[in-house]
Amino acid sequence: MRQERELPVKKFDEAASKKADGSEEKVRVLGIMGYPVGHSLSPAMHNAALRHLGLKGVYLPFEVLPGYLEEAVAGIRALGLWGVNVTIPYKEKVLDYLDWLTPQAELIGAVNCIACREGRLEGHNTDGEGFLRSLREEGGFDPEGKEVLVLGAGGAARAIALVLGQSRAQKIVVANRTREKAEELAAQVRRRTAADAAGIGLGSQELASAAFQADLIVQTTPVGMYPHEEPPDWFKPEWFKADTLVYDIIYRPRPTAFLRQAAARGCRTLDGLGMLVFQGALAFSWWTGLDAPAEVMREAALRELGS
Repeated sequence: MRQERELPVKKFDEAASKKADGSEEKVRVLGIMGYPVGHSLSPAMHNAALRHLGLKGVYLPFEVLPGYLEEAVAGIRALGLWGVNVTIPYKEKVLDYLDWLTPQAELIGAVNCIACREGRLEGHNTDGEGFLRSLREEGGFDPEGKEVLVLGAGGAARAIALVLGQSRAQKIVVANRTREKAEELAAQVRRRTAADAAGIGLGSQELASAAFQADLIVQTTPVGMYPHEEPPDWFKPEWFKADTLVYDIIYRPRPTAFLRQAAARGCRTLDGLGMLVFQGALAFSWWTGLDAPAEVMREAALRELGS
């Protein structure tokens, strides 16, 4: 049984950046692996955090072509990288090449950040916790005892549904174009948490009923992401009710067409920028053992979005 590695979180001490003999530490390298990665805001966020804390490091995009994931992961160890984020399409495939997983990564069955510690590759997942922090801090929403509708059944949906189950949501309905995938994720939620869960298809009358009963709706599919900014054709605007919090994990454009429809019906809305920032801050702290400057990271992401 793998156990969670305890890491101290502390404020940066300038003296800690020097070796015992007074010489400077080498520049540490972080990055993000995926395909493609050119659109990622992570380099802007993490480089801003490194500069803010005075750390000698750099965060780079690493585009890993299909079929070369094993070699790329081996390169983390061979080159002595500090760590990397992992994004689409490798969050699940990368598990085969790691030495150890945190309990959260094991629960979710996917990894979004890897640390190289003394030659050992350790995998973690901060997506669910980043979402939950955004939900609570930005949305003022506690999922305990609430009913939730999750649209989509991919990797992000799995992380979100499982962390909501851990947080004692009363019921979680997963809706997906392929109903079998929704039912499979719902079964995982029931098996691994105390929440009731069910899987349904998109565009059905069941979806209308689930939306009307939900305290929280979370949109995790890529529908509406730039440059294809149309709202989903399988969700009718009249299914929103005014006291629902609607969360779309897409952050480009801001707001999405889905969130505009929800706001027009009187719903409170949140986009995915907060989740992006908080999952990144959690990863940064896990790699470095330092308090991540989340607001500095948010400002860097907003500047990048603006440009």
